[in-house]
Amino acid sequence: MPAADGDTRPAGDGNGRTAGSGYGRPVGAGEAQGADSGALLSGTALAVFRLNGQFLDVAERMARPAGLTAAWWQVLGAVLYEPLPVAGIARAMGITRQSVQRIADLLVGEGLAEYRPNPAHARAKLLVPTEAGRTAVARINPAHRALADALSARLGLARLAEVLDALTELSAAMHDLEQDRPEA
Repeated sequence: MPAADGDTRPAGDGNGRTAGSGYGRPVGAGEAQGADSGALLSGTALAVFRLNGQFLDVAERMARPAGLTAAWWQVLGAVLYEPLPVAGIARAMGITRQSVQRIADLLVGEGLAEYRPNPAHARAKLLVPTEAGRTAVARINPAHRALADALSARLGLARLAEVLDALTELSAAMHDLEQDRPEA
């Protein structure tokens, strides 16, 4: 039954937990104070999913004029400063080796990257951008800088650094929990 103020959420315990839910409804910005861990996790996950979608949309728009996709840009960006094997790129990006392999092969086929021998492992070749790959990524830099400047103007550099630190810490904690989880 709706509350007198028009709130149609199910009645709960005051901490966002409803009968039988096991965890609270996701909390949004400004609602975190006093929320339980389930509601905070759900709200965080939804915010990260939304942010991921926003980043992918803007990355596609930035990459398209350079002849890249967001995924191609991501893989090329992972090897701009240091050649890596496909498995290393996958670990750094948090995606499957197979996904990176498919993209790496496409990049090589388009002449944007090449495989080189890996002195540490004969079968795991290193992916390296070609000059054409570096040029394509460089074409994205002005749009990337414009977005970075706009976000830092909106949030401030210190706050943007705090967000990076928090996301990095959250990612490390999730990684640690996954490592501690028994195999199913």
